[in-house]
Amino acid sequence: QVQLVESGGGSVQPGGSLRLSCVVSGYTYRPACMGWFRQGPGKEREGIASISFAGTANYADSVKGRFTISRDNAKNTLTLQMNSLKPEDTAVYYCAARSAGCRGAGLTTDQYPYWGQGIQVSVSS
Repeated sequence: QVQLVESGGGSVQPGGSLRLSCVVSGYTYRPACMGWFRQGPGKEREGIASISFAGTANYADSVKGRFTISRDNAKNTLTLQMNSLKPEDTAVYYCAARSAGCRGAGLTTDQYPYWGQGIQVSVSS
């Protein structure tokens, strides 16, 4: 049974930083593609970053230059470093995984069968 568990969320002031982690368990083989998504109040879930097994990353324009996705395949861990946070980054953040390689930029929800439970990130002064 594949499980993804996020940690590291919380509240921060604008301009601050947070680091999210996602630990993956239950995979027979390591997932080829992993991603971070978020869902703000009243909004649809959106893909913000993805990374292939080899480490190729893609980002949504809204986070490019501020967020960095990385993965440690030996520890089955996915990380999202978030800097220069803005109030509009407030959302529930989810990690996701798929066995096959990323389809396109890896930022669409329908390609991921496995999801974490989500973790709240709040940015306000």
